[in-house]
Amino acid sequence: MCLVLLAYHQHTRYRLVLAANRDEYYARPSAAAHWWPDAPMVLGGRDLEAGGTWLGITRQGRLALVTNYREPDRRTAGNRSRGWLTRDFLLGHMDPQTYLRYVLAQGEVYNGFNLLVGNGQTLVYGSNRQQEIEVLRPGVYGLSNHLLGTRWPKVTRGLAAFNAILEQDTINPETLLHLLADRRPAPEAALTQTALEAELERRLSAIFVVSPAYGTRAATVLLWTYDGSVTFAERTFGPEGRCLETRIYQLNLSTP
Repeated sequence: MCLVLLAYHQHTRYRLVLAANRDEYYARPSAAAHWWPDAPMVLGGRDLEAGGTWLGITRQGRLALVTNYREPDRRTAGNRSRGWLTRDFLLGHMDPQTYLRYVLAQGEVYNGFNLLVGNGQTLVYGSNRQQEIEVLRPGVYGLSNHLLGTRWPKVTRGLAAFNAILEQDTINPETLLHLLADRRPAPEAALTQTALEAELERRLSAIFVVSPAYGTRAATVLLWTYDGSVTFAERTFGPEGRCLETRIYQLNLSTP
């Protein structure tokens, strides 16, 4: 994922409201959200190159998502796929904090990442670019390709629209998908400086990214009510932001 907006225990109806965009090279093979044939309890997209996922949830309420940490001068070829971080949590049994401690102890075998994992009772954040584990308190959070809470332009713009949506009694997934479709780049004066060329930095500053080879491939919305029902909606895209399909799943989770 490259933009994550989430409200945790901040709505009278939903314990979790999540809206996220996954940005990736168009040439990297991926499967849209589905129940995995080799792990039927897992719902999520699939990276067909390495076998992991950027965001997934299980029927038992295990949730995981990952974003890359942008550092173009520090990427190591041959490191483990960051999609394995989410896959392994979804398939495993460790509680979120134990899992993050385990992951961060071997964080050097991955390029930079931000990882959020939860089990319906606890939601935890960690990054291998800092060694602290944060148990999320009730609140509204934004995450992109830097540490949780870093106010990059797309995070700031996204949170403003997200907070307005949270005022609604019932949230329509389409409203959040519309938020995630915002293609406006940030003003030049507000652009983040991360050692990228200026034009690429401008393109990446938008909530929805479009460029010739790289862009937003999937927009995902998750609405998790206090009684354990989940709406999982995903819209996928091809080159130049062309919409491919929308999939909507309804789950009833077996979690407290």
